[in-house]
Amino acid sequence: MASKFKECTEKGLLRKIPPSEENCIRSINNAKKWLREAEKSFRNSAYLSSLLGSYLAMFHSARAILFRDGYREKSHYCLARYLEEKYVKTGKLEKEWVELLDYYREIRHDNQYGLTFIVVQKEVKEALDSAKKFLKRIEEITNER
Repeated sequence: MASKFKECTEKGLLRKIPPSEENCIRSINNAKKWLREAEKSFRNSAYLSSLLGSYLAMFHSARAILFRDGYREKSHYCLARYLEEKYVKTGKLEKEWVELLDYYREIRHDNQYGLTFIVVQKEVKEALDSAKKFLKRIEEITNER
């Protein structure tokens, strides 16, 4: 049975591109912008927006690694599979970060497309805190070179 990473590449959901340190930096900067938006939304009790911003901060953080490594994603799911394959399996990233990304990816999906999604302030605060820690961890990785 093919690995999930291999399935993503075979389906064209992860594709090789030229590595780009510039796009890596841009993606980290986008993550920081989304994090600021999430914080602002939280302060203004716009919890659905805060939740979305927190996830997008994590998404753009993770995407920075792909740009640096020379990959482009066409699937949020496959972005996490890349991190599993290239970073968790090699010991460069702890598994809990990918699990966190997957968890908030699913929350984001329910938030955007569900008809009965209920938001709780405490969970939104946890998402915001997780996004801050996730960005910090990804920055540590991207600064290792």
